[in-house]
Amino acid sequence: MKRATHQSEIVDALSLQDLCRFCHADEDWVIELVEYGVLEPKGTHVESWRFRGANIVRAKKARRLNRDLGINAAGVAMVIELLEERDEIRRRLSRYEPV
Repeated sequence: MKRATHQSEIVDALSLQDLCRFCHADEDWVIELVEYGVLEPKGTHVESWRFRGANIVRAKKARRLNRDLGINAAGVAMVIELLEERDEIRRRLSRYEPV
């Protein structure tokens, strides 16, 4: 077994600016995703927003959909919602299918 040579940092939350750098996106696009309900940051003002866990994953997924398929923010919101519904249906079905 290999021993870790350095400590890895676990990111607890990202600010709007950090999320933009992480996803290679501009602030206006991320704000638009928040307006469409794709992302739900903690905080009341844009300056105090913090993005955690599932929001970071969703932001990366949204950026790939936008970059690779050219889908706008409204389309991204719809696609992500449909993908999550599909995943939930698969989880529910897996309980009834024999292994």
